[in-house]
Amino acid sequence: MASASDPIEFHRQSRGKTAITSKIPLDAQNLSIVYTPGVGEVSMAIAEDPALVRELTGKQNTVAIVTDGTAVLGLGDIGPEAALPVMEGKAAIFSEFAGINAVPICLATKDPDAIVETVKNIAPGFGGINLEDISAPRCFEIERRLTRDLDIPVFHDDQHGTAIVVLAGLINALAVAGKSDEVRIAISGAGAAGIAIAQLLVAYGLTTIRISDSKGVLSAERETLNDDQRDVLALSTADASWPVGAAVLDGADVFIGVSRAGLFSSDDIRRMRENPMVFALANPVPEIMPDEARAGGAVVVATGRSDFPNQINNALVFPGLFRGLLDHDVEQVSVPIKLAVAAALAGLVETPTPDAIVPSIFDERVVPAIARAVGESVA
Repeated sequence: MASASDPIEFHRQSRGKTAITSKIPLDAQNLSIVYTPGVGEVSMAIAEDPALVRELTGKQNTVAIVTDGTAVLGLGDIGPEAALPVMEGKAAIFSEFAGINAVPICLATKDPDAIVETVKNIAPGFGGINLEDISAPRCFEIERRLTRDLDIPVFHDDQHGTAIVVLAGLINALAVAGKSDEVRIAISGAGAAGIAIAQLLVAYGLTTIRISDSKGVLSAERETLNDDQRDVLALSTADASWPVGAAVLDGADVFIGVSRAGLFSSDDIRRMRENPMVFALANPVPEIMPDEARAGGAVVVATGRSDFPNQINNALVFPGLFRGLLDHDVEQVSVPIKLAVAAALAGLVETPTPDAIVPSIFDERVVPAIARAVGESVA
């Protein structure tokens, strides 16, 4: 196997990062049960009672990872074929961390109607749907419609996985910085992740939020806002107590970046309030590098990268979340579930420090703790 330092050759030699294998060694005696004629009895039982599919097949441990390749990592709209290596990597994480079978489904369409109908048509074979790397605002509509129409959980990880890990990290960052829930939060990026983060923070009780995009700070007067952006603005209390500055960071306690590389400098961080917290999550290059953020006075710095402390990584959430959803027959991922998962994740860091506000994705406590939190929130 090629060195992991050469990603192209590594993937060329592996030719895919997951495999579908039989759980049962096949021989002449059991082949007639695994396949014809014995399996016919199982099929008839399910035909008479469709709920038995959860007990008699692998449905309840199988997730579809669905993408159209329009918002892949920080690479943008690169198409379904180019998205496949990312989906395979996610499938490997599902398998390794949570024992879940995950199947990449890369769709050759950007039409929300076609995506929704396709997912609905394949849903009988899956216990859950993980939407991935679908651009905003289409992703909001697709998730809403599928959640409404299916009886299995639908979870857009770019939105809610990111939001859950950010909230978990922020809970601990506030403890490190010695600040309360009255902090001012500046979010750079008004797409899927930025909107979902704002929604979850408001649900947690952090309501003083200002969001910006490439055109500046969002306001209700802007005619091009989508419905989700308008909803978040209506929930925020920022305008009542936070004077607008030259940049979205001015006067903020917390900066959360889900936008693009190199937007801010140490001088921008200095315009924040005392003991600022910086979550610069653009990948692979953050909005501001950690050393520059610290030079501006940041007391806690998080990124999306594994080569710096405090990696805000969705892989902390989705394996355990789906483990809990599948094990407890949960049909929808509610806000209380998200809040419970964030609290459980934060609680795994017993003594938060500036370099430790979230656990490692290799911490073996993570998946069981999150799965347990899901179960307790629906009990």
